[in-house]
Amino acid sequence: MAVIHHTTLTPSKAELLAGWLPSRPWYRGGAGTPVLEKTGGFRLDDPEGEVGIEIMIATDTTCPERTVYLVPLSYRGAPLEGAEHALIGTMEHGVLGTRWAYDGMRDPVLVTELLRLVAGGTRAMAQSVTDVPDDEVTHDYTGAPFTPVAFTPTPADDADGTHLPTPHGTVLRLHRVLTPADADAPVPAVPCLGHVSTGWPAPSGDRLSAVLLTVRQK
Repeated sequence: MAVIHHTTLTPSKAELLAGWLPSRPWYRGGAGTPVLEKTGGFRLDDPEGEVGIEIMIATDTTCPERTVYLVPLSYRGAPLEGAEHALIGTMEHGVLGTRWAYDGMRDPVLVTELLRLVAGGTRAMAQSVTDVPDDEVTHDYTGAPFTPVAFTPTPADDADGTHLPTPHGTVLRLHRVLTPADADAPVPAVPCLGHVSTGWPAPSGDRLSAVLLTVRQK
């Protein structure tokens, strides 16, 4: 169970991401620095209790259309060996000290728990409250039973998102820019073995929702 500490972070997560997002091929902003708001998301528990896992929905408020990004993040108490290319930056946590923040799609612990979420092997947890499930996060899966195996993620980014081959003969596709669905229960645009969806608040106060990721056969 992840314990949520309500304390200071320097720099903030939004500040850290503002310096990293423009380097991504799926970034939709211009030449300036984005101004980000954390507008939603959820957490996953690391069974070993060592790695913080957050699936963040962040909105760039400098764009007229308010671009909404999906950013999985992992937080570690020490550098992840061999993952220098995945490091977003470090933060000083008021309780835990220095935390190394990584692009979660390149962290094996986060990827494993994300696949378990798709397959129904774990639950999404509230982003800011300890030990409370997030029931707005939904999943559907029709593939073979998922057995976690150790592997080094090798994702690739393109203009639309991130795709990651898994050891199970499938491909995990993460939608980095979220497009709200017309229906209350969003479904993937193309057939797949599984998907995860959730919602977040619009400036109007309405709830928006979208498919976050899909898993399909190679």
